[in-house]
Amino acid sequence: MEVQLDYGRHGLTVRLPEANVVKVLCYRPAQPLVDLQVAVREKLLSPVGTPPLPELAQGKSSACVAICDITRPVPNELILSELLPHLERAGLSRDRIVVLVATGLHRPNLGHELVEIAGASIVGKYRIENHHGENLEEHVFLGETPRGVPMWIDRRWVEADLKIAVGLIEPHFMAGYSGGRKLICPGLAGLPTIREWHSPRFLEHPHARSGMLDGNPVHLENTWIAKQAGCDFTVNVVLDEKRRLVDVQAGEMEEAFHAGVAVVDTMVRDSVPEPVDIVITTAAGYPLDATFYQSVKGMVAAEPLVKPGGTIILAAALSEGVGSPDFTRIFEENRSLEEFLEKISSPDYFRIDQWQLELMARVARKARIVVVSDGLPAEYLRRLFVEPAASVEEAVVDCLDRYGPHATIAVMPKGPYLVAEVASATEA
Repeated sequence: MEVQLDYGRHGLTVRLPEANVVKVLCYRPAQPLVDLQVAVREKLLSPVGTPPLPELAQGKSSACVAICDITRPVPNELILSELLPHLERAGLSRDRIVVLVATGLHRPNLGHELVEIAGASIVGKYRIENHHGENLEEHVFLGETPRGVPMWIDRRWVEADLKIAVGLIEPHFMAGYSGGRKLICPGLAGLPTIREWHSPRFLEHPHARSGMLDGNPVHLENTWIAKQAGCDFTVNVVLDEKRRLVDVQAGEMEEAFHAGVAVVDTMVRDSVPEPVDIVITTAAGYPLDATFYQSVKGMVAAEPLVKPGGTIILAAALSEGVGSPDFTRIFEENRSLEEFLEKISSPDYFRIDQWQLELMARVARKARIVVVSDGLPAEYLRRLFVEPAASVEEAVVDCLDRYGPHATIAVMPKGPYLVAEVASATEA
């Protein structure tokens, strides 16, 4: 049987032994919105939990609009082209409006990337700047949370008279779902905040999982931080498997977020009857699979389905390589995952982005990880504590040799954009 995987910009078609494939997990169908501009416009004028945006903007002296960086396929140009004119009509001049790219600790987005994420019409008219999480001089300290997390938030956001967050709601491998509060923390947070929010005491919690909000300390903590930092209005969108807009929610941060989650949750959950020997997954194609760092999310998404001792096969383009210099450095100074885990148990060892490898290590404790990619050579992939394969088909043949001709396979073409479950576990 042929299956199309999300891979890079154009996808990857693989041939699999149909008798072994238990299920190809997929989105449930959703009706795309017909008139996108009208849908966004109506939500700005009829939001949940707040007055309409034009009314909120009246009398404000400055505005900061936070948007996602290049790693999220948000239709920002569509949204901003409807949103920003409301601010100007309310009396805010363009020099008092900043569109702030919520990079967290990701690299800045410049040049053609700004056009890609915000649209040429927006870039040509408005001031667009990047958040720099490592520069604390650009942040304001708001104290500590009850759990002891220091709150450093971008000064441009904190000091803005009107604060608006624009994001995408999708499954997130540690926060349950992205969107809403996540634009502020980690999107606009400083390094000390992100470091502690990503610490083992949060990430190792059993509820810090994709698709889970109840009792999830990662979600609860960044919600608390976002409320302390302030957020006057949010716009959250939901996309289907073809990245078509199917829902828009706007208004008060928590209400709009949960309204969007309710829609997403009906679309992205799928299951297999029992754990399988082999899971074929992806990092959901471009832009998420451009780096190994982001592609770890595809491994984590597959972990619930695989048997202990099974194999996860990840197909990811890795067109930009490993990731940040800090993340790359971790592999250079550790000879194994075991050595890395031993080091991070000490408070004296810290590397930016180490949390991603910590989550990969959790997966590796359960299953073997094989990576198929055009972006990095096999010898380099081995240095990333995974096994390389020339193709998904070759990796499957090897697995059938290992587990026998009747080994079971589950396929996750959209990787981390799915919440994968084992039906027998959810019914227990």
